[in-house]
Amino acid sequence: MKKLGMNEVRREYLDFFGKKKNHTVLKSFPLIPEDDESLLLINAGMAPLKKYFTGEKKMKNNRATSSQRCIRTGDIDRVGMTERHGTFFEMLGNFSFGDYFKREAIHWAYEFLTVNLEIDKNLLWVSVFEDDDEAYDIWHDEIGLDSERILKFGKEDNFWELEVGPCGPDSEIFVDRGIDKAIDENDNKPGNDDSDRFMEVWNLVFTQFNKNANKEYIPLSHPNIDTGMGLERIAMVLQGKDNIFEVDVNQSIIKEIENLSNKKYKEDEKDDISIRVIADHAKAITFMVSDGILPSNEKRGYVLRRLIRRAYRHGKLLGIKNEFLKSVIEKIIDTYKIEYNELIENKDRILSIVSKEEENFQKTIDSGLDILNSYIKNLKDHNESVLNGADAFKLYDTYGFPLDLTREILEENNLSVDINEFNKLMEKQKELARSARKSDSGWSLESINIDSFDKTDFVGYDKLSVEANIIGLFDQNKDLNFIKEGKKGIVISDKTSFYAESGGQVADSGFIVTEDTKARVYDVQKKKDVIVHYIEVIEGNLSKTSAKFIVDKDRRLDITRNHSATHLLDQALRNVLKEDVNQAGSLVDADKLRFDFTYSKALTKEEIRKIEDEVNKKIREQLPVKKQIMPYEESEKIGAIGLFEDKYKDMVRVVSIGDYSKELCGGCHVNNSSEVLIFKIIQESSAAAGIRRIEAYTGKKVYELTNSNIDKIEKIANKLKTNPKNILDRIDSLENEVKSLKEKVQKLKRLNDEDVFNDIANRVENINGINLLVHKFDNIDMETLRNFEDRMKNNYKDLIIVFATVNNGKIIFTASISDSLVDRYNAGQIVRIISKITGGNGGGKRNFAQAGGKDISKLDEALNAVYQLI
Repeated sequence: MKKLGMNEVRREYLDFFGKKKNHTVLKSFPLIPEDDESLLLINAGMAPLKKYFTGEKKMKNNRATSSQRCIRTGDIDRVGMTERHGTFFEMLGNFSFGDYFKREAIHWAYEFLTVNLEIDKNLLWVSVFEDDDEAYDIWHDEIGLDSERILKFGKEDNFWELEVGPCGPDSEIFVDRGIDKAIDENDNKPGNDDSDRFMEVWNLVFTQFNKNANKEYIPLSHPNIDTGMGLERIAMVLQGKDNIFEVDVNQSIIKEIENLSNKKYKEDEKDDISIRVIADHAKAITFMVSDGILPSNEKRGYVLRRLIRRAYRHGKLLGIKNEFLKSVIEKIIDTYKIEYNELIENKDRILSIVSKEEENFQKTIDSGLDILNSYIKNLKDHNESVLNGADAFKLYDTYGFPLDLTREILEENNLSVDINEFNKLMEKQKELARSARKSDSGWSLESINIDSFDKTDFVGYDKLSVEANIIGLFDQNKDLNFIKEGKKGIVISDKTSFYAESGGQVADSGFIVTEDTKARVYDVQKKKDVIVHYIEVIEGNLSKTSAKFIVDKDRRLDITRNHSATHLLDQALRNVLKEDVNQAGSLVDADKLRFDFTYSKALTKEEIRKIEDEVNKKIREQLPVKKQIMPYEESEKIGAIGLFEDKYKDMVRVVSIGDYSKELCGGCHVNNSSEVLIFKIIQESSAAAGIRRIEAYTGKKVYELTNSNIDKIEKIANKLKTNPKNILDRIDSLENEVKSLKEKVQKLKRLNDEDVFNDIANRVENINGINLLVHKFDNIDMETLRNFEDRMKNNYKDLIIVFATVNNGKIIFTASISDSLVDRYNAGQIVRIISKITGGNGGGKRNFAQAGGKDISKLDEALNAVYQLI
């Protein structure tokens, strides 16, 4: 077999299917799934292509191939513990969307392995679904594989399916890596997941059924092919390595970790675990941050945070003292840049975000240690030896403190943790997460059979009112003939003027009207190519008939103003900030626009003003706004900005605002930039680490904001008893007046404090050679108390001071002791004892302490107790 590096294997594969088998070569999709809430992260080559398999989206070519970056999170805790598990990997795949099927998939897989990779055919084994005679016959009769090397397995091993949706049998391909890698004498054929001898390298999934809610398997009219081959795994086989951590691309990464830690891989198993964790997690971290994922306590951000913290923790176990992930990530970027040039473009942002998270985690470890130390003290105080699982889980879940670190520190103190209770709490959390995911499977269809309807004819770009036929009425899961007055439901029509929520633009609202019926449209969504109207009937009964679909014109105009303004804002940001600014999300509704973009720091007032000025300048220039349908290649030539998925569309819609802005967009826009009227940024803030957010108004909202501000200024002027034009002068005058009054107050306070000090100085008593001052105050601040204590200590030697002050119904005790007496008296013990008399508590150092009290009726009793203590 060929001895190829991982980059060479990837190129060989993509060239084979792209050039030789006429597949469209797809660039790896980002790790964030597009419009798929059922999936946390892209975890397989087919994951970002679901809608092409279901027919919701169409590609230029019904054949595609890719090397897709993936992350699987199910075994994070096992990564490093073995040489098999990893979170980040690349999946080679070739796909057919109703084009070729089993014969081609099997023949081409065999050809690639035996011809291109030169793997001996006698080393290949395959498995097929036990009822899939077609696949068996192709492997046996056409490929010529011996029957003893074609294994038949049941559903658990060779049938791919979810609860509902497309599914089908699969065929797995194994490579025999030699008897020297066998577990024992019985390890002589595939089937043992722990075997290192028979390595599964490729899975061919034949999606030929649709499984419905009744568990019925309905044959698909256009079956699909979905294959997946782990790039690291096939590279490991070709290079004759024992595990994925030893393939060529990982060697330079592990070498960097060795240099940072002064540890050698394969010399100590405990160190090896940490090295594997860092090597794997650092790759996942690099690609996740590059794709726009940011550390947080939710969903993808939580996975990223956990990976960063786990990698950081294992760096500490290796003895790396300072932040180090930056160095490892730089090596990863250098290693993978040949295929992923976006890593170079995003390098500064990746390093900045990860370094900040490392820095924050150092603080987390410090705070976690404080809490854990308090738990340890409590255990020892009560002669206990096992930390309960709830406390360990709280450390882990709330403070991000790793369990292995908790266990290690406990063991150092001859203590342990209740792992069973911890695991139960962990499993409960996982079950909640699983339940949340199951509630919205990306493959499942809603109760409405959308496939029974033709594509809705959307005419709303040009018409806000249209006569259309109502062809579907639904109430939750029921198909209706009519919807009664006062009831809500769903309407499907053959055409519509209502824009369905998409691309950050909210849905239109308005009315559906017949001669005797009126229904309010409050939401509009799109599934596949069918537009669905959510309505409430307010007059009459709505039936399947002809009706007028009337969009709220004023609201639509406000939305279009804001949408066109986002395009102007996008370009202005690029021009003013002079950096690689990329859109990270947007929301366009009737009231405002919200635009998120990649940028590492807050914008200055000057930058915000420049951006605002540039947008308004383009509005005043009355630039024509063109909307054109054109081939994607042509849009590239004119420099139109598009989202990632647009690259695989045949035809795209380009919105051009003069020569200033060109973007691929399916939303609604004005016809001339002047229709936006005016643009005003109302807020610039942080949306997440490395992501900034701008919110802005246009049109009448700016007018309303202006009037509101004028009203506020007039009210302020009235309160200040001046003319609005003179507000600033009046404020300056009042500030000077306040300053003068403060000076007078301070002077009076100093005089009063001096009288109080002279009074309490006369209350010092000498008890057996010790000067004692006990006094209570009403509503005096701590600063004044401490000032009195310091002055008294300067005037008296061998002095003990106990003060109490009552503020807002609460007691504060302080005790202060001269240094000459701290070997005999303890301020902390004094305040602790007297505060308990009033139902309070506190403590402190030997020379100064503070405590709180509750029961004011016992204050005198508490202060009298001081004399007994002394």
